[in-house]
Amino acid sequence: MPSEHDGHRVRLKHRFIKTGLDDFEPHNVLELLLFYSVPRKDTNPLAHNLINYFGSLSAVFDAKPEELMQVEGVTENTAVLLSMIPQISRRYLEEKADALNAVGGILDIGTYILPKFVGRTVETVMMIGLDNKNKAISCGIIAEGESSSAKVSKRKVMEEAIRSKATRVVLAHNHPLGFAIPSPEDVYMTEEVYSLLKPIGIELMDHIIIAGDDFVSMAASGIYFDKK
Repeated sequence: MPSEHDGHRVRLKHRFIKTGLDDFEPHNVLELLLFYSVPRKDTNPLAHNLINYFGSLSAVFDAKPEELMQVEGVTENTAVLLSMIPQISRRYLEEKADALNAVGGILDIGTYILPKFVGRTVETVMMIGLDNKNKAISCGIIAEGESSSAKVSKRKVMEEAIRSKATRVVLAHNHPLGFAIPSPEDVYMTEEVYSLLKPIGIELMDHIIIAGDDFVSMAASGIYFDKK
């Protein structure tokens, strides 16, 4: 015999099918998602508990599985489902951006690279390889660190640059806990990579600093690149 929870689930699903998520409260979004890891049970209390514990819907999705499982009622299946959301979003946005893959100017670079940092909570440095028509032909991670630091290996830089067969490259990295403002360490990293690649005929075209959905081009800002 169908329960009242079954009826609520049907109504919430039909509401999504009809109107999408735009009018959903954060806990309703989470409640709907939890239907697929918590069978035949009211997921509203758990949705509220998760948002209260982490502070926001986005913070719930950014949490690690082991952190999610500290909340009563969160099983391993639920933790995996929730922590997959940012990475699924990133894959979706990456494929959309990769279909364009023209990196002619600063806006193009931002459009191409921003999706690749969705859901990344540690500092990550990427290198985008470009051909002689400024089309992206590769994008690889060359360093990952803690929440606010990443050390770039010279060997990794060389390996990625040579592997890509690029004529020029763009560096990009995120500031997970800060602003899209280049630090002295970022300038030093840029100098190191530029000096490393120049002798083998590969141009470092730009270094993009990313924070959330904001980004700054060091070349456009005249930071370091005006000295070359």
